[in-house]
Amino acid sequence: MLADQLVLHVYEVSARFPTAERFGIQSQMRRSALSVACNIVEGSARRTQAEYAHFLNVAASSAAETEYLIDISRRLGLLAAEAGTGLAAEYRQLAAGLQALLQTMTPKP
Repeated sequence: MLADQLVLHVYEVSARFPTAERFGIQSQMRRSALSVACNIVEGSARRTQAEYAHFLNVAASSAAETEYLIDISRRLGLLAAEAGTGLAAEYRQLAAGLQALLQTMTPKP
């Protein structure tokens, strides 16, 4: 699963952050990245499509949050420009995929 691979990538790149960021951006970025994958997994185990859609919405929101945290980390110099740009693009791709899936779940009028 792409979300799972991205969690590992976020942990890898954020491990290089300064110690001063351990309880700041590093922690928030790791939590939001993990939230994406966890909400996809939890939603898929729910009994109704509406519940699944709710968790996919939360996952998409967490993906947007993670993308922002990657961008701000890059702009603050905590993350190399090329690594940040590529990782942010992967999160945009993931969020777009989640939105596309959600659209297939929405009843057509």
